[in-house]
Amino acid sequence: MKIFQSAAFRRTLATAVVLTAAVTGTVSAQAAENGKFRLGIVTFLSGGAAGPFGVPSAHAAETVVDALNKGQLPAPYAVKGINGLEIETVIIDENGGATKQVEEYRNLVERQKVDAVVGYISSGDCLAISPVAEELKTPTVLYDCGASRLFVENKSPKYVFRTGLDAVVDNVGAVRYLADTRPKMASVAGIQQNYAWGQDSWADFSETLKQIKPEAKVVAEQFPKVFQGQYGAEISALSVAKPDVIHSSFWGGDMEAFALQGTARGLFDGRALLLTCGESGLEHYKGQAPNGMIVGGRGPFGAFAPKNPLSDWLRTTYQAKWNEQPIYPSFKMVQAILGLKAAVEKAAGAPGSIPAADKISAAFANLSFESPSGTVKMARANGHQAMQGISYGEYHFENGKPVLKNVRTYADTCVTPPEGVSGQDWIKAGMPGAKCD
Repeated sequence: MKIFQSAAFRRTLATAVVLTAAVTGTVSAQAAENGKFRLGIVTFLSGGAAGPFGVPSAHAAETVVDALNKGQLPAPYAVKGINGLEIETVIIDENGGATKQVEEYRNLVERQKVDAVVGYISSGDCLAISPVAEELKTPTVLYDCGASRLFVENKSPKYVFRTGLDAVVDNVGAVRYLADTRPKMASVAGIQQNYAWGQDSWADFSETLKQIKPEAKVVAEQFPKVFQGQYGAEISALSVAKPDVIHSSFWGGDMEAFALQGTARGLFDGRALLLTCGESGLEHYKGQAPNGMIVGGRGPFGAFAPKNPLSDWLRTTYQAKWNEQPIYPSFKMVQAILGLKAAVEKAAGAPGSIPAADKISAAFANLSFESPSGTVKMARANGHQAMQGISYGEYHFENGKPVLKNVRTYADTCVTPPEGVSGQDWIKAGMPGAKCD
């Protein structure tokens, strides 16, 4: 597998494991015409999001691409590479902000001549990239970002797909879990990163709370800047508010820092912390996070993934290669690449060919495909948004390792708006049609 290393990636990664790359520097333009499927991969390789999110995602991409190129994946992915073509990756660091990512995306398509792009953790980056992908008519699979407004702003997507879930699912599931496990909850506070993801998450959570637990009052709202890292003032304000539950959509280093700093200050004594992205930190919290902390994995990923041949393969292969278990961003990266492979092969004629971008996009829309998280249905946003269920559970640290207890799973029909209805409109209407049996 060949990897392009951006200038940011070549710098020392303060919080990340350095990736092993087969090629240093720019892959020659000839490679796009040498019978390989060139795939752009974008994720955080430096900065605060690299260690807990971006690097595990990059490791997952390397793991699955290497296995695909060798024909070593379980069924239904026996065909080598993508439609029989070796996959060649061009990896870009997502660090640097949305303006930089738009420039990097254009370089991937116009100079690096990639056939498709898989990437993006930051919701701000996804929102910026989406119109450019449509302009350049390049199949683009968003593997992690969860801003609910993505397909509100891009109302008629053709080339942009999201194989993960959005903030609506995360937060409807979170409120249902609280209602089921903490029926006496009387007050809630929230702390979110102050950008699209955090704002959407809190809007979805607080509106769902009004519908399902109207007696539970919101007593505090905090919106620190993304990657702030230190939360002394916010912790003090939350302590004064004395909520029964603290909800946070923090992710990456911010999430882990808040959990550890809050524990040290006694913020979670006698109250529950709910982290919608909490599964990604299971191996890092150890005894420094509170037992009983509620964690999610943004769907049926990571520790919440079902047991099937693909999840068994991923856990075993990833552990052997990287000496750690894959977390939910790793599962989501693999899911995105497998979805792209399934779409290309559905659209292709003879093996060894690369279909036109519009044919790939047409095949991807409304596609169902298998992944380590189970069956994925591209069933929303005119077939461009995945639909799956979601799980939550309680973190406990016992005998030197993390365990999840009291896990509950909510079906896709329980937490997902109907096709053509925005998440906020559905929630405010009382979530009509939700099936939670």
